[in-house]
Amino acid sequence: METLQMKEAALVYLDRSGGLQKFIDDCKSYNDSKQSYAVYRFSILINPCDVVELDAELGNHILHHPLKAARVFQSVCFVAVKTLSLIGQLQTETQINIVLKLTHLPALPSYTLDLCEFPLNYASQRFYMMQGIVIAMTTITKYTQGARFLCSDEVCPFSKGFQYVRVHVPGATESATVRNDFLCSLCSSSLQEDRKFRVLGDKQIVEIITTKMFHAFQGDSKNQPFRFQSLGIFLRDELVNKMKIGNEYKIIGIPVCVKTSQTALCVEANNITPHTAKVPSGISDNFRRLLSLTLSSCWKFTAMLANVFASQIVAPGTYNLLKLCLLMSLVQTRDCNREREDWLDILVITSDTLLVDRLLNFSMNLVSRGIRHPVCTEVFPTVSRNKYGTGAVSIQAGSALLAKGGICFIGDLTSHKKDKLEQLQSALESRSVTVFIPGKKFGDDFDQQMTFPIQCSFWSFVDMDSSSRRNVQKTSTLIGQMDCSLIPANLAEAFGLLINCSEASPCHPLLPTVQHTLKKAVEPEGLLYLASKQFTTEDFEKLLAFAKNLNMEFSLEAERMIHGYYLASRRIRTDSIHGSKLSASALKYLVSLSEAHARLSLRTTVLREDALIAALLFEISLTLKYGATAFCVAPNALFPFELYNEEYLEQRDRYLTQCQQQLQQFIATCGPGTTVFSSDE
Repeated sequence: METLQMKEAALVYLDRSGGLQKFIDDCKSYNDSKQSYAVYRFSILINPCDVVELDAELGNHILHHPLKAARVFQSVCFVAVKTLSLIGQLQTETQINIVLKLTHLPALPSYTLDLCEFPLNYASQRFYMMQGIVIAMTTITKYTQGARFLCSDEVCPFSKGFQYVRVHVPGATESATVRNDFLCSLCSSSLQEDRKFRVLGDKQIVEIITTKMFHAFQGDSKNQPFRFQSLGIFLRDELVNKMKIGNEYKIIGIPVCVKTSQTALCVEANNITPHTAKVPSGISDNFRRLLSLTLSSCWKFTAMLANVFASQIVAPGTYNLLKLCLLMSLVQTRDCNREREDWLDILVITSDTLLVDRLLNFSMNLVSRGIRHPVCTEVFPTVSRNKYGTGAVSIQAGSALLAKGGICFIGDLTSHKKDKLEQLQSALESRSVTVFIPGKKFGDDFDQQMTFPIQCSFWSFVDMDSSSRRNVQKTSTLIGQMDCSLIPANLAEAFGLLINCSEASPCHPLLPTVQHTLKKAVEPEGLLYLASKQFTTEDFEKLLAFAKNLNMEFSLEAERMIHGYYLASRRIRTDSIHGSKLSASALKYLVSLSEAHARLSLRTTVLREDALIAALLFEISLTLKYGATAFCVAPNALFPFELYNEEYLEQRDRYLTQCQQQLQQFIATCGPGTTVFSSDE
């Protein structure tokens, strides 16, 4: 009676939810094909809450005994096919393969599979929900979705028809569906597969890690030890190719224990949905007050942000140029599902690698996808054999794809070999990486290649005082140019921003740095400055999370200034021998820099004041690479004065206003056919 009640409830639910009409449409597709199948596969979307309200027993079966629940729906669907004559070729109930697709699971701890907790409860074959980031995936292979077997004894009644139909169930291996040692239940003769009725499906395996595991890549020594492991997810049929490396997903599936060279816990995926990060509601009260006090200027707020940023690592007022660039790069990060190519890559030339390394590492940790590249691993995807024995090739993500939507901090460039630097240069220029899969090596007849987009910003630095640097040091004859012979010129060009933090640069004041180091040695955990108490790390995290989600638009004045500077700069940096020294991506970087400064200022419109900051930063970078030109910009143009109080901020505003006039004059003089309007016009 209980089974009959559940069947009635299943039919009522299918009718109310629209599932019955979808089932009838799917049956029509099978019937119109005029082909006889061993297995007819149907997906039914189930909302567990609705089913539980309708019939608690059926809802309990769906949540805790999904294979039994599938058989209930299988029986209902078979009766519907026969009653309504939907599929003329269908003979037995076992030919119907029902896959229940759950929309969600109850928001209770017992339905969540946490990969960081031990022990993992996967003994009961029921649904769990897990959340993770894809770190590897295999190529697509085939599996047996269903097969027909016949008794080898011709006089046996089961030597015909569809009495023996085997269907893949969650967690089953290929040998559980197709083997040569099955026996007839009637006469005990061996069963033989009728191969022309074998139904194949697509299969793919991805590996995920929990988001908590990213702390292991962020280089934060304060993190407590924790356990983590990757989890294999089996995707089948319509779920194949629905997941991308580096993206985060919520997965509903049934855990199973797979026998491999090392027994592994895996999950047969039932449904996957992209994880969407919540957009923060606003900024802290301290930053809100600071913003209201600086509304009279387009430059003061970001100047104060840079001035007090990372006071735990460096003294306020030091490294302001670098800190401003880091903040601008951070606000250009975004959610993985938003496709936009406006990343800001930063290369720092420094003689104090320890302090710069700490500053970059601290800044990287302010976004959820900040990856510090471990030296022992690969930056870009690699190919290996699949450990699950499915014959597919596994593609491992690498640090760059794991940092999708965030920052990939690759440390000292000189620590990487030449071939890796060439690969990095190619990725920076094309914003993609291609993985070659040799067919002969992995047992395939054909070679394959897969291309992945690079959706992160790269941070790196070069040690000016390394022994190799001293051996090849050259003297530049051009004003403002630095010797970057340690790295290939094309690689330096591929980075959007080149920043000098050597002892001779304005952003490397020695006395405040020494005082900060001594204070930190005496009081390692203390807040040494008032700024550290007023603007905490959490405040900056909240500010960046809010700013990077602002939707931006460009004013006409900003567009004209950016294009005018680009054309003028391209014109004066072009010669008959080497051509233009500005890469094709220069304009894209200018646009990105302008947008980043406006976003960091918490505005939704890019103004010409933002375009000025972009032009100054870009010109400083070009001067370090190629020397100064007609638009001569000082190395400390963005922070010409130490920002002690309001008076110095006003002086800085007046200085930047003069720079804006010089930029307009430069565009009018050197930009062919470019018109720049004054504020009155």
